[in-house]
This record gives sequence, structure tokens and C-alpha cells, in this order.
Amino acid sequence: MTQSRQATIGEELEIRHTKSAELYKQALDVFPSGVTHDGRYMRPFPIYVTHARGSRKWDVDGNEYVDYFGGHGALLLGHCHPEVTEAVSEQVQKGSHYGASHALEIEWGKLVQELVPSTRDGGKVKFVASGTEATLMSLRLARAFTGKEVIVKMRGHFHGWHDYATVGMSEPWDAPSSNGVPLGVRQSMRAIPSNDIAALEAALAPGDVAGVIMLLNGLSTAYLEQVRELTRKNGVALIFDEVVTGFRYAPGGAQEYFGVIPDLSTHAKILAGGYPGGSVSGRADIMGMLDHRDDANWQRYQRVSHPGTFNANPVSAAAGVACLNVVKDPAIQKRATGIADKIRAGMNDAFERRGIGGEASGEVSILSIAFHNPKVTGRELIWRFRGAMQLGGVDFSYLGGVVSAVHDERDVDQTVTAFDQALERLQAEGVV
Repeated sequence: MTQSRQATIGEELEIRHTKSAELYKQALDVFPSGVTHDGRYMRPFPIYVTHARGSRKWDVDGNEYVDYFGGHGALLLGHCHPEVTEAVSEQVQKGSHYGASHALEIEWGKLVQELVPSTRDGGKVKFVASGTEATLMSLRLARAFTGKEVIVKMRGHFHGWHDYATVGMSEPWDAPSSNGVPLGVRQSMRAIPSNDIAALEAALAPGDVAGVIMLLNGLSTAYLEQVRELTRKNGVALIFDEVVTGFRYAPGGAQEYFGVIPDLSTHAKILAGGYPGGSVSGRADIMGMLDHRDDANWQRYQRVSHPGTFNANPVSAAAGVACLNVVKDPAIQKRATGIADKIRAGMNDAFERRGIGGEASGEVSILSIAFHNPKVTGRELIWRFRGAMQLGGVDFSYLGGVVSAVHDERDVDQTVTAFDQALERLQAEGVV
């Protein structure tokens, strides 16, 4: 009697996701490669979700997942948090877009001033519609304020998808991560290794740098203090991109967590409670470049302009106010971090038990998975790993994910079990 062969990860995904497969066929006729965000591109196809609540979501085939995609990091409070949902439901009955100022935007801005260290003590706030817009605005402000053009960034740090952000994003570091970026843009950016003070000193030496923009993940207070000292000494605006870390590491973000305060901060994601929204905030004198004045020369040649159809729209403002009023309680971040710690511990036990080289790490409520010397690399490794996790009822983002404050012990158990089973399948298929 011939023993039946176990279906591969890809084959079983196709068996369990026939409706998602059909939708993907339709999507290929509508969108390039069938997706609306690079991160949703997956082989053999992405899953199509119908609804989500709390820490979980469900696809069109009826499969249930513990979700660690977390709205691309926006959902520290999970899906459909009752206070956020109620605030949005109430607001949409009043209007989604007034084309006018409203009281909610002031309340939202005051919460940013209250929570973000760089924006306390007289700092100002400007709302935009996304994290990409926020980092783009911060670079423009730094250039306008200093009168210089070069921006220093750290290699591999993601700051959105505008042209400047593509420089130094992936190896080879001298080539943008996207086609279509003008040479002039590339020449205005200087990408250096992170955690390397000597490299930063060399980058600042020519005296042409307007600002330094950086993520804070995986760094240290000692290093950040050195960066702060160097930028201050050289008259360079220091920008902390807290689109992901803001309100997640602590109520005041990673700058509160590490105890180092930048000149400008960029936020999005959690800022708007899972709805579209971003902000730039910080020193009043730099933010003052956005001020209107009764001075024709200032208005035409010196001021930083700031349109934006959906800036501080009342629906996003309502969600943001509701969310920030919840996450300003440090118990929220502590709860999410505690669950993440348990998941990391369980995954590392699985690595050791199966004799597979790898590590589950990441700071606070951010999970990161690394395989040591995998036999399959790059996007193929991501697709195989994520697919194997989906078969266990868990949806990760790339080789990791974000934990919310509503994930619980049941989610931990299911996630660790799914990870152990995923390792087994990946090992059997010669991936690791």
C-alpha cells in the first residue's frame, strides 16, 4: 500500500482558499500583480478578508486567523475597538469632510502635545493624511529652516514611499529601492550605517546637512544621545520617525522609552486609531516655517506651504482622539509587550526543540523572526513562512508582526503551536 504524500504548503493553501484564489484571478485584471499594497503581494495568492474583531480576522473561505499584521502596525487596540468604533460611527453621521476647521482637530492636536515629548512645552503640530506625507513634510521643514539641502538617513530605514525615502532603503545602497527616482533627489540624500557614530560624523562634516531622519527600533539610549549631541552641535534638525514606534513603545513613543528628544517627530498609524492620518510635530521655531504672515516675500519665497484634502478630516480625528485617550494609559503598552514576550519565548523554545537555527526577537510589542542560514531566502522564504503560519490560523507580516493590547493567552497558545507546526513543514520541505 502506497503511503500518501502530504500536501506542500502551497498546495494546502490552494485547497483551503478556493474563494481567495478566485478573487485573486479577478484582481489580476484590475491591479498590477493583483494587489493594492506591496506588502499584500503573496504567492500563490493573498488571502481576502471579510471582517475582523479584536485580535482576529476571517477570510472569504471562513478561515479564522490570529492577526499580527495589525493594520500595518496601526491597531495597537486591535480591530474594531469599541471606543474607536463608537467615535467613528457617531462622526460619520455628522459628516466625513467639512472643508473647514472643527473642534476635534484641536482636541487631537492637544493630545499629541500632551503625549509626545518633542511637542510638549510649546511645540506645534500639523496633521497630514499618512506616514509617507509626514516624513516628506518633515524633510521639507528641515530644509526650509536650515537653508541646506542634504538629508542624512540610516541604511535600511523605511520612511514611506516618496522619492527621498527610496534612497538607501536596500542593497546596493547607492541605488533607490524603486525605479523612477530622479538623480537630483538621490544626490540630496546621504545614507549611512545605523549605530555608527563615526559614519554620522563624516556625513555631517561637509556642513551641507539640513536634517537627520531615523527610526528608533533596535537602538540604544547611549547611541541616540550621541546622535542628539552631534546634530545639535552641527545645527542639524533631528527627526525621529515614529510612524510605527509612536504610542507603541510608551504613551510618548520610543523617544519617551529611550529618553532622547528630537527636534521633529513624525507619526501615523496608531495616531489615527487605524484610520488615515499622520502628523509632524515638534519645535515651535521649526514648525513656525508653516506660519502665515502679512509679508508677501515670506508667503511667496520662505514659507513652507501645506495643503492636503484629508488633513485632520473629522472621521480620522474622531478615531485619533478616541485611540489616544486609551493608549495614553501605559498599561496598554505593558499588556501588549507582555503578550509579545510570551510569544517570543514560545517560538525560541520551538527553534531549540526542533534544532533549527533561528531567533524570535524584537522590542516591546513588535515581533521579529530570523532564520539562521535558511536554504531558501528573500521573498520566497517570506511567502513560505507566512503561508505555513496561515495554515495554523495565524497571519504574520513578512517575518514578524505586531502584537496588540487585546491579544490574549489563547492567542499565544495558538500562535506558538502554529509556529512549531510551521517549522516542521518548512524543515520537511527543505526551506530551513
